[in-house]
Amino acid sequence: MEKTDGELLDLYLAQHTTPESPLLHEVHRKTEIQMMYPRMLSGQLVGRLLSMISHMLRPERVLEIGTFTGYSALCMAEGLPQNGVIHTIDINEELEQRNLELFKRAGYEDKIIQHIGPALEWIPKLGTHFDLVFIDADKINYPAYYELVIDRINPGGFMVADNVLWGGKVLKTTGEEADMDTLAIRKFNEIAAGDDRTEKLMLPLRDGIYLIRKK
Repeated sequence: MEKTDGELLDLYLAQHTTPESPLLHEVHRKTEIQMMYPRMLSGQLVGRLLSMISHMLRPERVLEIGTFTGYSALCMAEGLPQNGVIHTIDINEELEQRNLELFKRAGYEDKIIQHIGPALEWIPKLGTHFDLVFIDADKINYPAYYELVIDRINPGGFMVADNVLWGGKVLKTTGEEADMDTLAIRKFNEIAAGDDRTEKLMLPLRDGIYLIRKK
């Protein structure tokens, strides 16, 4: 089947971006084969963006909301300084052991700390501030995540949110496409855009990336 213009553009972008490491490629392929919703994985382009941001910031404390199969955590770990740590939270306990083994294989068993349970309950327990926060979890709670973490981001730190275009549904205000997830993402985007404590840039990368810098 002939590729669409969009698919050809995605291929071009991938060809001109640093490729995945062998381990990340393995995680990517196994996620596509074994998981019910493989599109939840960040993928090469978003993964390389996260790695680049981490290399630029050299964050000592990172918060990830939504571990899934560990791909994005591995990408952010690439830029950690010696004392850097990632706290990653996911509600799916079935993936816990699999991810722990993956982080050990990558040599990050002391760098990536996994927490299982609702992020809204875990974040207050962590009792720390963060240099980088990546949000890629249940869309309905995006506004709550923003409000919970924005005061926990250090000045000059970044929040990165995935799926903020939600397949273009954020442009829909009525009808079936304006479902609860869509409305929640629209609310998140509006809260972020109106927050004068931050600078922000929304990018049409993959399903939309929101870069938010704490002043």
